[in-house]
Amino acid sequence: MTRVKRGFVARRRRNKVLKLAKGFRGSHSVLFRTAQQRTLKALSLAYFDRREGKRNFRSLWIRRVNSFVRDSAFTSETHSKSGSPGGESVHSKMSYSRFMFSLKKSQVALNRKVLAQLAVYDPVSMKTILQETLK
Repeated sequence: MTRVKRGFVARRRRNKVLKLAKGFRGSHSVLFRTAQQRTLKALSLAYFDRREGKRNFRSLWIRRVNSFVRDSAFTSETHSKSGSPGGESVHSKMSYSRFMFSLKKSQVALNRKVLAQLAVYDPVSMKTILQETLK
C-alpha cells in the first residue's frame, strides 16, 4: 500500500496553538494536547482580566480623587463652624461623591482618570477645580 500524505491544515492548526503556548512551562509549551488546553484557559483568563483591569483602574482613580478631596488644604481654609470643637471647617465633610455631584452640577466634563492624574501630578490645578465646583 502506498503512503498517503496528509494535508497541511492540521499541521498549521497545531503550529498555531504551539506558537500561542510559547513560554509556557514544561510540556504545556511542547505537547499539542496540553498546549491546547493551556492556551484555551489562558485566552479565557486574558479576556476576563482585561475587564478586571478596567475595574481596578477605575477604583484606583476614585481612591486617588477621594483622598485628595478629603485631605485638601482647601477644606481647612474655609470658615470654621461656630461652636464646633477643634475649629472644624464647613467643608470638612467633603467626600468623593459630593465632589463628583458638584462637578456634574457645575458642568465640568472631566473624567475620573484625568481628575486622578491632576490630583497626583498637578495638585494646584486640582485645587482650583475643587474651589470652582464649591462656588
